[in-house]
Amino acid sequence: MITDPAAKRYAQAAFDIALERGELGGWERDLASLAATLASREAMAFVGNRKAPREAKEEFLRRAGGDTGPLAWNLVRLLNQKNRLGLLPQIAERFQQLLDEQRGIAHVQVLTAVEMSGEERDALATRLAGLTGKQVQIETFVDPEILGGLVVRIGDRLIDGSSKSKLLTLKRRLAGATR
Repeated sequence: MITDPAAKRYAQAAFDIALERGELGGWERDLASLAATLASREAMAFVGNRKAPREAKEEFLRRAGGDTGPLAWNLVRLLNQKNRLGLLPQIAERFQQLLDEQRGIAHVQVLTAVEMSGEERDALATRLAGLTGKQVQIETFVDPEILGGLVVRIGDRLIDGSSKSKLLTLKRRLAGATR
């Protein structure tokens, strides 16, 4: 989850540069590699330590991050100068979101009361693809408290077709009718 607005700005700038130069795939690879390097708590603590020398941080990222392109490396240097290397995972996540939007891919979270079968999942993906006009990638979660039905989140859109929600709505209507 992206929490720092600066990460969104850095990601947007990187995306614009990558798009302009036709290097989206390279940036995607580089940012994902750098974010993976910072996946451990220890690595994040190291790059976030203001007392650690900047050169040591860059050397650590260079060795662990692999073959990072020159423009992505410029981003690393800029973030290092501003003591913002900890933003790299959020920048990579937002960059991937922008790239997926450009590619016409929608990430959908689906909450159900019971596990969905493969056929149900495929049918839902087809239906949501028709609704969004995009290729859909579904991530499923199970929560028995919704009783039945499903809750779908597509970006900022929420479609609540759960039995629990319908029962609560019915309860409110009945309570209003008796007054």
